[in-house]
Amino acid sequence: MIFRKKTKLFGKPRKTSGEITPDNIFLDSKNLPKFDEDQFEGRIEKSISKRIVILVLVFFVLILFAYLYRIGSLQLGRGADFLARSENNHLQHSIIFAERGIIFDRNGIELIRNSSFQDESQGFFKREYYPYKGLSHILGYMSYPLKDNSGNYYQNEYIGKSGVEKFFNEKLSGKSGLKIIEKNALLETKSESIIQLPEKGDSIFLSIDVRIQEAFYDFIADLSDEVGFGGGAGVLIDVNNGEILSMVSYPEYDLEIMSNSKDGKEIAKYTMAEDNPFLNRATMGLYTPGSIVKPFLAVAALNEGIISPSKKILSTGSISIPNPYFPDKKSVFNDWKAHGWVDMRDAIAVSSDVYFYAVGGGFEDQIGLGIENINKYIKLFGFSEETGVEGFLEERGVVPNPEWKVKMFDGEDWRIGDTYHTSIGQYGFLVTPLQAVRAIGAIANGGKLFKPTIVKKDINNKNYELIAISDDYFQVAREGMRQAVTNGTGAGLFLPFVEVSAKTGTAEIGVKKEKVNSWITGFFPSVNPRFAFTVIMEEGPVENQIGGLYVMRQLLEWMKVNTPEYLLPLD
Repeated sequence: MIFRKKTKLFGKPRKTSGEITPDNIFLDSKNLPKFDEDQFEGRIEKSISKRIVILVLVFFVLILFAYLYRIGSLQLGRGADFLARSENNHLQHSIIFAERGIIFDRNGIELIRNSSFQDESQGFFKREYYPYKGLSHILGYMSYPLKDNSGNYYQNEYIGKSGVEKFFNEKLSGKSGLKIIEKNALLETKSESIIQLPEKGDSIFLSIDVRIQEAFYDFIADLSDEVGFGGGAGVLIDVNNGEILSMVSYPEYDLEIMSNSKDGKEIAKYTMAEDNPFLNRATMGLYTPGSIVKPFLAVAALNEGIISPSKKILSTGSISIPNPYFPDKKSVFNDWKAHGWVDMRDAIAVSSDVYFYAVGGGFEDQIGLGIENINKYIKLFGFSEETGVEGFLEERGVVPNPEWKVKMFDGEDWRIGDTYHTSIGQYGFLVTPLQAVRAIGAIANGGKLFKPTIVKKDINNKNYELIAISDDYFQVAREGMRQAVTNGTGAGLFLPFVEVSAKTGTAEIGVKKEKVNSWITGFFPSVNPRFAFTVIMEEGPVENQIGGLYVMRQLLEWMKVNTPEYLLPLD
């Protein structure tokens, strides 16, 4: 039978042959030649056995049941225990604070100790300051470790902020320890393990004698309150090794208030106070020195060979020189008193301004040092530079000179009158009490300018610069200062139990000269000196006659009763 079927080619129907033969029908029922039957070519595929499928399913079901059993065992049998431990327990790293080193005075008296442990597990402590007066600026205050609202420490150290606490912070701090604490949700400690033990900080022995420190402070404070001084400072230093036995600044602040930082009102009062209790007047207070510079000018003049110690100069109460701006007038430079004929020792003793006008700037037949030499020698004694004492900020001070005047007075030239005023410690001259006592110590010991130290030394301190000037010249200055006590301006220190050598100074301050700074500086004993001292009482009334000398006399009389060992001469 023949079938015909119409198809379309490009849209038009076409005729094709529809005849099908038996060979076409059974074409796939047999392998054609050249098929590789070993590779299953031309073979009909067979289905997987049901037995194999069942075995595989059974295997996977057994594994599934094993996992389910283990999960069920952990979840149902011990799940609650594991859940509680995971949710409630946590590990915490905790600092064990190292105990801070103790600070002692030179005799082993505690000045600061650690107390009031608030969290013994962490060793938290507070610094306890003994109620000694006059130590705030020396010891300094500190800040404690601080916590956030969650109770975590974001400052995990004790940090010294000023004074000895700051300068020796690393030595005092030691090294904190560390432990791991396991706690539950109720903050109950389940276990703890110390990883690192804390190491206690080193203790420090200061050169300060706290007995003298308190007495010195009281005398300065009392005089300030009684007379109306704005404040004061005093320093007592060993001239043979630079150790500071006492360094007072009045007024001071309360260490407890500053360390706790909680009493904001009191801290605000300190900040706003006109008498500035934060100022360490011994190292940062700048004062016009006045006549205490005269012994240094005397040594300079002798070393330059411009005058002999025995040459006398007449003081009639003033000197006069021609005025370059008004030829028909003269410039007059007054002495505080007419002293008559005075040699160098007399001039130091009675503090003659006319003598040092002539020695400093020259007058009539007397050649003067000149401002360049004055600067040179004054700076040899450490003025206008930091002393280098450890633990304290310092001011450098000012020694007037032509370059300084150009900067300060809009290019003005230096005049002879400027040299005269500089020669008696006026005209922009500024020094600190610590500079003054260090310099006077160099006169006392024959030219050793020590770096002062607040720490007691086990061996002699060799940290000094030697001023290359003959001790004979220093001796003239020492004799003049002793004469000031026996029959001069320092007669208030003429005492039966110790020989003192001293130089007073009074510097008028303010536009109207209505205030004065009152100085006393010197050393004792006069022969083989041991200690140098300086007292400054600042901004007192000009009519007042009581000042630094009175404070020093009180201190020496107190020392005679309470610390007589310091008044004895060296063996």
